[in-house]
Amino acid sequence: MTTRLLEDFQVGETWTSRWETITEEAIVAFGKANDPQPIHTDPAAAATGRFGTVIASGWQIAALSLRLFVEAGGYGDTPMVGLGIDELRWKQIVRPGDTLQVHRTVIEVRRSATRPDRGSVKSRVEVKNQNGEVVLSMIALGQVPARTSGP
Repeated sequence: MTTRLLEDFQVGETWTSRWETITEEAIVAFGKANDPQPIHTDPAAAATGRFGTVIASGWQIAALSLRLFVEAGGYGDTPMVGLGIDELRWKQIVRPGDTLQVHRTVIEVRRSATRPDRGSVKSRVEVKNQNGEVVLSMIALGQVPARTSGP
């Protein structure tokens, strides 16, 4: 990987991750560790519920979107500091066996007015399932170092 600094990012730049299949085991493990609701942790109880199976926590899919993006090399080996997420929406449930892919598009690149040695990169993020349905969408804002301190 290479270092990517503020000046290396362009509005309209896109990344697409590899596909990842979500297993029941991964759903239950994440649920037990982070979102201990029966719909995420107990296959027997979930089978009698409205979804008929365990479903992935939305937080699991949000975390997965970051892992897949980093693996895809979007920021290279540049340390990125998350500044926030806007418009986070869980649009479809994720069931065991669903296969997901992350799509990110840079929508803004801005140098900091108060700390010109860094700036922010804003991206539109969509996680889609094997049917092309968006299961999660959000706007992610990350801080990256800049090559220069000028405009």
